Amino acid sequence: MELKGKNALVIGAGISGFAAAKVAQKFGANVVLSDAKTEDKIEGDLKSLRDMGINLVFGEQKEELLRNIDLVILSPAVPVKIPLIQAAYKQNIPVTTEIELAYNFAQSPIAAVTGTNGKTTTTTLLGELLKAHYDKVGVGGNIGVPLVDEALRVGENGAIAAEISSYQMEATNHFRPKVAAILNVTPDHLKRHGSMEVYQEMKEKLFAEETEDDFVVLNYDDERARGMASRTKAKVYYFSRREKFNNGAFLAGDILTISDNGNLNPLLTISELGIKGGHNVENALAAAMSAYLMGVSADEMIPVLRKFKGVEHRIEFVREINGVKYYNDSKATNTDSAIKALETFDSHIILIAGGDDKGTDLTEFMTLAKERSDALILVGDAAERFKKAALDIGFDEKSVYMAGYDMEKALSIAKDMAIAPQIVLLSPACASFDMYKNFEERGKDFKRIVNDF
Repeated sequence: MELKGKNALVIGAGISGFAAAKVAQKFGANVVLSDAKTEDKIEGDLKSLRDMGINLVFGEQKEELLRNIDLVILSPAVPVKIPLIQAAYKQNIPVTTEIELAYNFAQSPIAAVTGTNGKTTTTTLLGELLKAHYDKVGVGGNIGVPLVDEALRVGENGAIAAEISSYQMEATNHFRPKVAAILNVTPDHLKRHGSMEVYQEMKEKLFAEETEDDFVVLNYDDERARGMASRTKAKVYYFSRREKFNNGAFLAGDILTISDNGNLNPLLTISELGIKGGHNVENALAAAMSAYLMGVSADEMIPVLRKFKGVEHRIEFVREINGVKYYNDSKATNTDSAIKALETFDSHIILIAGGDDKGTDLTEFMTLAKERSDALILVGDAAERFKKAALDIGFDEKSVYMAGYDMEKALSIAKDMAIAPQIVLLSPACASFDMYKNFEERGKDFKRIVNDF
């Protein structure tokens, strides 16, 4: 991608927008960074952007911003349906993304991971597996580190693990990883995408540019992911907890195993795996299969799979108080992810849930919560709807508590009632934006309060 001498407009002053603006300016573009928020609402080092000569425009985004612009670079938080981007399309101004910049500048192969749930754990583990084989490894994308920065840092003769969200694919056109892994597709982000069909299309864009020289890794146990095999030109490898394949990763008894044209590569048993829970067996199989296709041997993987203990905010053990264990699962921003957390524990859960409501169906989530929880503590915008769903499914009203918009109150209620062998689990099944900046801030607040007890 030639940037020298071009006029580039970057929309969205977040992590990706900052990175895209700096890289475009570094490679010779004349950059304007615009955000609909006023400057006082922007977080980050604006001085460093101004010092580089980047023009910053905040507030109302009028069509005049597009005058003399050769390229628009869109941040993932900004939907393509906003009037400014629709005007760019009508004027035939190319619209791209930070991850597409990363792909164009990358000199090492990319293994990309997407899915409704499990992306961060799988991508982080994939990065660790790649480090067992490559001296230079980048891990970036939706995981909180700009992918373009990692691509430039790694340079040649390395490997890159990329977490990719549906938001990032919306304006992406030619992103082509060497390996594309699809973990699962369940209802999420429907307010942004409008329908499950469009949401799935965004996931499938991950492999749309792949050829027969590339690989796609699909979850055979997920009907929507499995069906993608007929719509890719890449070589298909499956992973599954239930089935076995000539080309794929699966369980042979309780042993995680990779098969390549029928040649078996046993890894380790489920009990030896460092991350626990059935969903994490799937994540490990997906990461191992992807790493194998990137050139990592089974022998190189085994020590990493034993050692890796998971990521922050995903069923993260925080502390034990008087025999009661506290777990931070703030990353469970939808019901499917929260269900996987509930499945990790047999029973006696005191569950803290709620937040910025996505409006998804609660039946399956509340059915399992009733089966495995001794009490339900609700917070945030979703609390009233969650309470109604809980009572409709048969929760005893005396076991449902309302804590408003106060995590300290929720944890105080939990601490006062919890007796071993009960556990306290924050698994909100909601986004965080009604109370916090993001799920990380929510998880850190949960841990701060628990550690202050």
